[in-house]
Amino acid sequence: MSQRMQQGQPMIIMGEDAQRVKDRDAQEYNISAARAVAEAVRSTLGPKGMDKMLVDSMGDVTITNDGVTILKEMDIDNPTAEMIVEVAETQESEAGDGTTTAVAIAGELLKNAEDLLEQDIHPTAIIKGFHLASQKAREEVDDIAEAVDPDDEELVKKVAETSMTGKSSELNKELLAELIVDAVKQVTVEADDGTYVVDLENVSIETQTGRSASESELLNGAVIDKDPVHDDMPTEFDEASVLLLNDPIEVEEADVDTQVNIESPDQLQKFLDQEEKQLKEKVEKIAATDADVVFCQKGIDDLAQHYLAKEGILAVRRTKKSDIKFLKNVAGGNVVSDLDSVTEDDLGVASIRRDEEGELFYVEGLGDKTHGVTMLLRGSTDHVVDELERGVEDALDVVATTVSDGRVLAGGGAIEVELASRLRNYADSVSGREQLAVEAFADALELVPRVLAENAGLDSIDTLVDLRAAHEDGDVRAGLNVFTGNVEDTFEAGIVEPAHAKEQAISSAQEAANLVLKIDDIIAAGDLSTSGGDDEGGAPAGGMGGMGGMGGAM
Repeated sequence: MSQRMQQGQPMIIMGEDAQRVKDRDAQEYNISAARAVAEAVRSTLGPKGMDKMLVDSMGDVTITNDGVTILKEMDIDNPTAEMIVEVAETQESEAGDGTTTAVAIAGELLKNAEDLLEQDIHPTAIIKGFHLASQKAREEVDDIAEAVDPDDEELVKKVAETSMTGKSSELNKELLAELIVDAVKQVTVEADDGTYVVDLENVSIETQTGRSASESELLNGAVIDKDPVHDDMPTEFDEASVLLLNDPIEVEEADVDTQVNIESPDQLQKFLDQEEKQLKEKVEKIAATDADVVFCQKGIDDLAQHYLAKEGILAVRRTKKSDIKFLKNVAGGNVVSDLDSVTEDDLGVASIRRDEEGELFYVEGLGDKTHGVTMLLRGSTDHVVDELERGVEDALDVVATTVSDGRVLAGGGAIEVELASRLRNYADSVSGREQLAVEAFADALELVPRVLAENAGLDSIDTLVDLRAAHEDGDVRAGLNVFTGNVEDTFEAGIVEPAHAKEQAISSAQEAANLVLKIDDIIAAGDLSTSGGDDEGGAPAGGMGGMGGMGGAM
């Protein structure tokens, strides 16, 4: 009886607010979401890429064409879109640059996969084909890549310049590239097996507004953007004993709420005398170590500042934790967390001077074991300096990767067209429907030169035809020089990219695309598309209202 009743009714297994998207609808939903992310950053690719203005909920403005910054700042509220953002973040952490390339290729892979799905090719076959193509492409990158000697400064400089081209740092790219190469050189160590290890922990970046970017400089040591706590303190030392302190020079407060009942002026005076004595003892402990300079991470009491000035000690308070850590590398010594246990052995040694404007301290290490350099980037406004810093950080990572990996490629889409050509030849040896997926992968890689041309105002079809013809003739380095608009040997033109970043971009894009393709059912506890998607004009095609905030941000 109960069995017959059940046959006529569907079984309800999910809550009433839950949403479910199945099969082709799920695939279309996911692909639309991923492609919307790729579209958002596409126009920033290349030397002629445009910038995005991002305004967050607090009204703070960021102007950038750095792919990962754009995707992090965008208010993305869609699970699939967030998976594509992860591609950019992985690319940033692993290779330092190429985030836009990785995301754009992932989007194009999914667009091509959609065409294959419409031909009734099963996702499993596409996934396998993409995997084979990615493996083959990475092998070919290694085959095409050219070795670079870390001592070949001209070539390494070109890598830095290529990374900065198209960003605000481009105007002074020659000077900045020189600073970057010098900085990396100073923190590179040759390992026993002949490989090079670059420790970017020992490179710090500081910014200063109100000056031109051409006045940026590299300093051997640390730059601390702080003032002395007292005007009577000395600010210049040729050789100073430096104390790094993570303990406040203040009156110790009781652990629990304490009430003090004072009944007479004498009692108040005693109470104040006791506090004064406590502060004096703390300063005497510092003076007993013969310290000349104190960088304190915490606060320094007004009275303690007076005593320190009387002792001729320079003190700086509220120093950033990261600066204290960097100062330890530069000056040596230990970070002291308890003033009672401080000894002379905890001190480091450094020369200290104030900059011409009296805004910054330059701290230069003097010991044998000290290491650390600071890039001081200057720009006219905060927005300019912020974007300059992003460009330089990427270029630093790219140069470090190039030095440690030791392989470079011709840029300007040269590598992508060559890989596409080789993948099409390889597709002939792949049996079954996977062959079509390998060809789709080859087509997706050619998106890079197409978008480079588009963003430069050139005809993308003509450019691709010329590039393919050059590669058919065996010119492996033929790429698009967007400044001349011609197809030429981009390696000779100084457009050089690190091989590791390209391998990482191909690998990340393929894995993300396969992850999205494997999903055939989306079960959401609540509404899949956030409210406000349509209101803000943020819902791209395919019912992807879940990127609501994106419409407002872009």
